[in-house]
Amino acid sequence: MNKLQARRTMDSARYDSILLGAVAALLSVGIVMVYSVSIAADSASLRISSQLVGKQLLHIGLGAVLLVGAALLQLKWLQWASKALLIGCLALLAVVLVPGVGVQINGSWRWLEFGALRFQPSELMKIAVVIYFADYFARKHEHLHRFKVGVVNVGLVVGPICLLLILEPDFGAVSVLAASVIGMMFLAGVRLWHFCAGLGVASALLLALLWSAPYRIARLIGYRDPWEDPFNSGFQLVQALIAIGRGQWFGVGLGNSIQKLSYLPHAGNDFLIAVVGEELGSAGIFVILMLFAVLLWRAFVIAKRALQQGDWFAGLLAQGIGLLIALQAAIHIGVNTGLLPTKGLTLPLMSYGGSSMLSNMLAIGLLLAVDRHTRPQPWRKQCAASW
Repeated sequence: MNKLQARRTMDSARYDSILLGAVAALLSVGIVMVYSVSIAADSASLRISSQLVGKQLLHIGLGAVLLVGAALLQLKWLQWASKALLIGCLALLAVVLVPGVGVQINGSWRWLEFGALRFQPSELMKIAVVIYFADYFARKHEHLHRFKVGVVNVGLVVGPICLLLILEPDFGAVSVLAASVIGMMFLAGVRLWHFCAGLGVASALLLALLWSAPYRIARLIGYRDPWEDPFNSGFQLVQALIAIGRGQWFGVGLGNSIQKLSYLPHAGNDFLIAVVGEELGSAGIFVILMLFAVLLWRAFVIAKRALQQGDWFAGLLAQGIGLLIALQAAIHIGVNTGLLPTKGLTLPLMSYGGSSMLSNMLAIGLLLAVDRHTRPQPWRKQCAASW
């Protein structure tokens, strides 16, 4: 089979098998690593580890339901509801801050409880923002050369959202959301000098936020030289670097991490890649990077097909989802390896946590919806011909 035949065969399938393969691989490695992070030598820890893996499998199962449901959505309905989704998520972010309604954990008000379920609205807000701006940039595509349309109006929407996220506080969500919107602005065709001006303002505001809180300043100092204060401001980064350093090229072996045994905080979510580096080595980190690169590549392939068909909403939605997942993964890995200041962010599709898993599975479902919407389906033509 030559390359042209292979491409036609891939295009005739109902869904992108490469994308689904990358997602399945990330989920599988994530389950193994969550189990490894939570396991220890005694039988009680074995029971706890099994319970955590059971919860993670439950999260993935619920996420799979969301994925299938989102993949079957009609994009015109999604575009029609984009404003309502954004307003609804904005309301949820505001409700989180109401005393007695929002749930506080480790000094942050980020969760809502529904019986036994606990949900983080900021995760859903990231997706709502991508959907909204895919619709906005599609509708305003011919007017994006105007500064007000391409930059000012975007800032007026993103500003209140970021303000509510900062009040929680959730600086990590602000960083991912802002970076994703900026990337979508660039890809949508905002004028270069307008884009640079908006980027400069956004960067200045983020720096001002960093210096507005003492604990953020401490993290910056710890990032600059974590070994200067290895038991306080630099503790998390030092432990992550020790873990990755121990792993060297091919790791110390699956399950043999020492840093996960109460040394590395939040090893199952915020610092999962450090444990991967210790147990599977730099080779393991590289494989995960490649899987996320494949995911981003397929998202842009799907987006390109949509844009070639003249569907700006579908194309920008696929690009936004690819950026959202890839940027969060890049920030997580950058924090764990000392390339970025310490900030708690989960690794998409791998870290332990219900809100993150559900939102990322929903995002993949929307990406598959774009794929289904734009992919040629010979089987439909055959069915129509037979009738």
